[in-house]
Amino acid sequence: MGATTPNIDLHRLPHHVAIIMDGNGRWAQRRGITRVEGHKRGKDSVRAVVETSRRLGIKYLSLFAFSTENWQRPRREVEALMGLLRRYLRTELRKMMKNEIRLLAIGDLTRLPPALQADLQSTIDATKNNPGMTVVLAVSYGGREDMVQAARKLACDARSGRIDPEKIDARVLDGYFSTAGIPDPDLLIRTSGEMRISNFFLWQLAYSEIYVTETLWPDFREIEFMDALAVFQQRERRFGRILEHQEAEQLRAAR
Repeated sequence: MGATTPNIDLHRLPHHVAIIMDGNGRWAQRRGITRVEGHKRGKDSVRAVVETSRRLGIKYLSLFAFSTENWQRPRREVEALMGLLRRYLRTELRKMMKNEIRLLAIGDLTRLPPALQADLQSTIDATKNNPGMTVVLAVSYGGREDMVQAARKLACDARSGRIDPEKIDARVLDGYFSTAGIPDPDLLIRTSGEMRISNFFLWQLAYSEIYVTETLWPDFREIEFMDALAVFQQRERRFGRILEHQEAEQLRAAR
């Protein structure tokens, strides 16, 4: 963790940041308190990252809030997480409207409790025209499941004749994912030091820069977020090309 906020070039910010918010349980365990208390503390980190992203001008922020695998956790913990999400939606709506933040949700939302589904849809509807920033909440989400549903939709369209199989390419397939219309993340942040992507955005992370920090999610605040952005700005994003060729292309495009 940096002692001071690092210098950030506001002209070289990632357009889309995705975060795997991990470590709530371990944070609580180290303090001898319940995992639910760790999740409650993690809500403050969500608020800090959203507010910092909006202030800096980052256009998209995706938060991996609850995975398909998380349904296997103890029922009491799952129920507590659903309740925390409901409270977050209700307490943050006014700030979302004030800061012109649009909320989207992806994942198998049909598995959520009906009351949470209603609150989530209400918040999505209320914020749908906000132009300032988009927060994508991945709830009951799995990357493999996202790929499966994309393949099913594509197969149905091919079978019905709505699309020619010979014309299917990466751009076409991209439009069948739950993130259609959202740019791929430039930066993936994972907290708690785990070196894996845990079934998150398997298609979308193909060219993302990855930043892993040992900081547990409840301790992740503005300074830690700015540290991640500073590291991102030190990276050379070549997308498989050599740097000289990439710079030549950029010069030609600027003419």
